[in-house]
Amino acid sequence: MGVKPSIYGALRRICDIFESAGLLHCAAKRLSGFSYVTSTAFSSLPLSADLLANLDALGYREMTPIQAASLPIILKGRDLIAQAKTGSGKTAAFGIGLLSPLNPRYFGCQALVLCPTRELADQVAKEIRRLARAADNIKVLTLCGGVPFGPQIGSLEHGAHVVVGTPGRIQEHLRKGTLKLDGLNTLVLDEADRMLDMGFYDSIADIIGQLPARRQSLLFSATYPDGIEQLAAKFLNKPERVEVESLHDHSQIEQHFFEIDPRQRLDATVRLLQHFRPQSAVAFCHTRQQCQELAAALEAQKISALALHGELEQRERDQVLAMFANRSCSVLVATDVAARGLDIEALEAVINVELSRDPQVHVHRIGRSGRAGEKGLALSLVAPAEASRAQAIEELQGAPLNWERIDFLRANSAPLLPPMTTLNIAGGRKDKLRPGDILGALTGDAGLPGSAVGKIAIFDFQAYVAVQRDQAKAALQRLQQGKIKGRSFKVRIL
Repeated sequence: MGVKPSIYGALRRICDIFESAGLLHCAAKRLSGFSYVTSTAFSSLPLSADLLANLDALGYREMTPIQAASLPIILKGRDLIAQAKTGSGKTAAFGIGLLSPLNPRYFGCQALVLCPTRELADQVAKEIRRLARAADNIKVLTLCGGVPFGPQIGSLEHGAHVVVGTPGRIQEHLRKGTLKLDGLNTLVLDEADRMLDMGFYDSIADIIGQLPARRQSLLFSATYPDGIEQLAAKFLNKPERVEVESLHDHSQIEQHFFEIDPRQRLDATVRLLQHFRPQSAVAFCHTRQQCQELAAALEAQKISALALHGELEQRERDQVLAMFANRSCSVLVATDVAARGLDIEALEAVINVELSRDPQVHVHRIGRSGRAGEKGLALSLVAPAEASRAQAIEELQGAPLNWERIDFLRANSAPLLPPMTTLNIAGGRKDKLRPGDILGALTGDAGLPGSAVGKIAIFDFQAYVAVQRDQAKAALQRLQQGKIKGRSFKVRIL
C-alpha cells in the first residue's frame, strides 16, 4: 500500500526527529511499511566533486536500497553490519565508503577487504578500481591463494592503498611481514557468512587481532547466522545494523497440502520430490525410525538423502550437516529436535512428512524455506487422523489451506542428485589444517578453478570440502597425489 505525500512528509519529519535524537539506528527502519530513506541520489551524499562526477560517468545516479541505507552510516565513520545479497550494489556501497577518506599521498594500506574466494576478490578489486578512477594514482592490489607468492611481495614493496584478498593469503603475508596494516582505516568483511561457511573464522580473528584498534569495520552478509553475531560482538564497535529486506517472510512461501492414507506416507514423499525436484529440501519426521526408513526409501529411488536424528554420534552429525550445507545431499530427513538451530541458506523446500502437533512448530519448520527474498516451497502430507492439526494451522495463519490431490502430480523418476560431492580429509584443526591450505592444494598451479570448490568445514580431526560433482575424481586424485601443507593425508569421496 502506497504512502500519501502528506503522510510521507509527516513520517519523514518524525524520522528526522528520531534520527537527530539518536533513536533511529538504521536508515532502512520500517514504519508501517514505509522505508525511511531521505534521498536516493548520490549527489545527496557528502562526497567529493570528482567522485560524484565519476559515479555519474559510470551511470551511478540513484542509489540501490542497500547503498541508500548504508552509505550515510559508513560516511559518518560508524561500524556497520549490512545484510545484502549478491547483485544488490553492496560492493559500490563499501567501495565508495572506503575511498572517501583515502589519502592518495600515503602509499600504505588504508583499506583491507576480505573475501571468501579469489573470483570474488578479483570482482571487488575491479569495481573499486572503477570507482577510484577520479582520484590520482589509487593503487588496488589483490592478494589471493592459488597464485605465486613472489610477485605479490614485489607489488607490496611498491605500496598499495587498498588490499583485497582471501583470509589465508592475507594471513600468510602478515606472518612473513610483507604486508603492513598499521595505517589501516577501514576493514571490510565481504560475504562474511560464506567465509564462515568455508571455515575462515579463526583466520579472520587472527587478522583482525593485528589491526589498529582505531578503525572502521564494515561487515556485509547475505544471511545472519550465529557466527556473524559472534564475529560482530567480538570485533565491531557499537555497529549500526542495516537490513533492506526481510529474511523470514511467510508471504514468500508457497504451501501445498495433500490428504493421504497413512500407509502411503513414504511413497507420497518420493512422489513429491520426483514432481517438484528441489535441489535442497528438509523432510521432517517424528521419529528416528521414520527418518531412517524414509532416507532408505529415497536412496532406493536414486534420490540423494541423509538422515539426521538424536541418536547419531557427534562425528556422524557433523558429517551429515556438512554434506547437506555444502550441497552434496539433496534431502535431509530430520526430526524437529535434531534440526534445532539448523541454518541452511538457499533451502528450496520443506516437506512435512507428518504434520506437527503444534501449529507454531509448523510455522517455524516452513520458515526455513523462502529466505533472503527467494521463493520458498512447503509441502505437507496429512492423514485423516491429522485433520485437527491442519485446522489449527489454518486458524493460526488466518487463511484457508491450499489442498491438492497427490495423484495429480507427475512423477519424474530420473535420479535427483546434488550439484556437489564431498571429499573427506583425515586431518583437521589438530593437524593445523586451515581452509586456505585445502583451497590452495586444490586450485594452485593449474589445478581446479576456485569456482569448482564449495564450502570447507574443518573439525578437530576431519575436514570436509565440497567440489562440483563432475570435478570430484580430479579433486580426489589431486589431493591423493599431492600434499596439503607439505603433508600427505588420506582422502576419500563420501
